[in-house]
Amino acid sequence: MDIEIIEKEPFAVIGKEGSTKDGPGFIEALWRDANAHFDEVAPLAARTADGTPLGFWGAMTDFSRSFRPWEKNFTEGLYLAGVECRSDAEAPTGWTKWNIPGFRFVCVSASGGDTFVAGLRYLSEHGFSLAGAVQDFTDPVSGKNSMCFPIARL
Repeated sequence: MDIEIIEKEPFAVIGKEGSTKDGPGFIEALWRDANAHFDEVAPLAARTADGTPLGFWGAMTDFSRSFRPWEKNFTEGLYLAGVECRSDAEAPTGWTKWNIPGFRFVCVSASGGDTFVAGLRYLSEHGFSLAGAVQDFTDPVSGKNSMCFPIARL
């Protein structure tokens, strides 16, 4: 399990929004929809100097949209499948923009279905507590997937 602690200033994500109330498989359906229509938001993506998108986020928040952890033992909340975008970008029709607060994250390389439990265990073993909703991140350069556990708001 690879662990990295990072600080990320507030950022924005434009994506397809859904809820655990949408039923099983809703996250996969959101990603299929977002990927099928990515050309609609590609021009809004925040990019590196070489033009690569900064990242793709499976952003999460509680139902109050306060970026607190999902409710009822992490089983109920909102999810946004999307791309990090410029802060001044406006979401096109059918898309949603979230402005995510800055956090210090413990990022755990996703390595199967136990990454979430392993990340929570790591926090507990190292004296950290969860300070917000966990975020999924995919680095488009390396293809590496991580779960980012917020341990402090910036």
